[in-house]
Amino acid sequence: MASNQKRGAADFLPQKVAIYIRVSTVHQVDKASLPVQQSELINYARYALNIKDYAIFQDAGYSAKNTDRPDYQQMMSRVRMGEFSHILVWKIDRISRNLLDFATMYSELKKLGVIFVSKNEQFDTSSAMGEAMLKIILVFAELERNMTSERVSAVMLSRANDGVWNGGRIPYGYDYDKKTKTFTIDEGEERVVRFIYDRYEATGSLLKVAKELNEKSVPASQGGAWNPVAVHHVLTNPFYSGTYRYNYRDETKSHTFETKPQNEWVLVENHHPAIVTQERQQAVVNLLKSRQRGKYGQTFQRKHIHIFAGLLTCGCCGSPMIATIDRERADGWRPSIYLCSRHRRFNDCPNKYVSDITLGPFVFNFIHNLIKVSKSFGKSTSIETLEKKLLRGEVFSRVDHIERPGLEELFNHLKSKYDNPEYTPATVKAAESSAEVQERDTLLSEKRRLERALNRLKTIYLYDDAGIPDKDYLIERKEILDRIEEVDSRLEYLSVSSASALSMSDEEFIAKASYFILAQQLEGKRYINYEHFVRRIDPQIVKDFLNSIVTNFCIKDGRTSAILFKNGLEIKFSYKPQ
Repeated sequence: MASNQKRGAADFLPQKVAIYIRVSTVHQVDKASLPVQQSELINYARYALNIKDYAIFQDAGYSAKNTDRPDYQQMMSRVRMGEFSHILVWKIDRISRNLLDFATMYSELKKLGVIFVSKNEQFDTSSAMGEAMLKIILVFAELERNMTSERVSAVMLSRANDGVWNGGRIPYGYDYDKKTKTFTIDEGEERVVRFIYDRYEATGSLLKVAKELNEKSVPASQGGAWNPVAVHHVLTNPFYSGTYRYNYRDETKSHTFETKPQNEWVLVENHHPAIVTQERQQAVVNLLKSRQRGKYGQTFQRKHIHIFAGLLTCGCCGSPMIATIDRERADGWRPSIYLCSRHRRFNDCPNKYVSDITLGPFVFNFIHNLIKVSKSFGKSTSIETLEKKLLRGEVFSRVDHIERPGLEELFNHLKSKYDNPEYTPATVKAAESSAEVQERDTLLSEKRRLERALNRLKTIYLYDDAGIPDKDYLIERKEILDRIEEVDSRLEYLSVSSASALSMSDEEFIAKASYFILAQQLEGKRYINYEHFVRRIDPQIVKDFLNSIVTNFCIKDGRTSAILFKNGLEIKFSYKPQ
């Protein structure tokens, strides 16, 4: 079909064709399939599309399971830059046999105004008929995929009912013989499983059991470290009491791994040798239920708010620091304390914990000083004066100096504001808006990449002969979904922040007003008494305020060693010898 039946966005792009060629095996490459495709597609571009300008992209020896192919990715990058008006392929399956991958690409091409042409199927999407044909092909491809999925599921269920292992990672504590298709107990790992049951029954703490295993240098599955989730799995998986369980997870949910109704499970008792009795495992499960705070995935509104939670990083090992509530003081105040997560799990990080009692006064008085010095900065202010004003107050008496790179960056920033008469809040806002637009585009691109990765992962899990173990699939799938959720949250935040003041809800207006009042209180004081400060203001407002201006605090030896602000400015502190 010729591509001149109607005018679209592609008519305003330079008329240039991206010719994409792919063969999946070395054998096909050796039979000169690539040169044949290339020759015929060049001629088709010249004589059918009447376009002489083209570029060749070829991936030899790559399958169509996914789009992780070098030339394909290079082509799409150049398409997004507006270089091409058409993409021309030998057949639609040269792009991908994964319907979702192809549909994602096609949707992107439509937005970019790029025409997709398949020579052998004889259609191009510049015409209504060509686009309709493509949609029909996609519908039947999806139907075939769904029917294949149903057939695979039926076969897997039938095999499970017959007691046949459907594959996946071999549970810890067992070995599997592929020839005899039977499980045997690994004696070394069996001792670890029994240790887990013994210690949990004695302590009632998943964290303590994991910590003891790591302190004894006992490797978990695949040589990793133990954590409470892994310990919980050993305690609750019926495999350890001799029962094979299948079809108990509902993976159709997009963000959670919900359990299916029990009448849909496949349970085969006495399937293999047991390490613990069913009675003992049930007793442990009952103990776990009695100690859990709520169902998996349930969230709680906690009474105590840890103001610095999520913002602290260990200065020794780089791990995040986790928050817990400290004992109540005589005046009724209960501060938070923060401890390196690695130290808590493995006890091999030397970093000390930090408390609100020391962290709060340091951080908020530094912010207080920063606000004051930014307003008093003048033409004669030197970098030495700036440092002295930033470290004004008894709380900074142990700080020797602020490291030069961050101090100089702050000095130059304040100086540019003073020297540049065009520097106004409006220009700052415009720059922020531009940055937000760029960040939003980056996030949308990242979300599309993650969604493609999720689809490829599912395809490999369901249909690839080699496959991937169930546990690996679930872990990787959850990591991708968590990242998508993070991206969605940030996109939602950017959407709210870019809305005009007129469209603010009452709640948003109150929140922004609260931040303004909080900043004014920081500015108007000579010294911030942190305890009085946080006990007079809603701690959630204080926490949100910190999250709006700070990316991270680095904590080492119980002290703040660095503050990284949202604008990229990092202030590092050097302390006097103790």
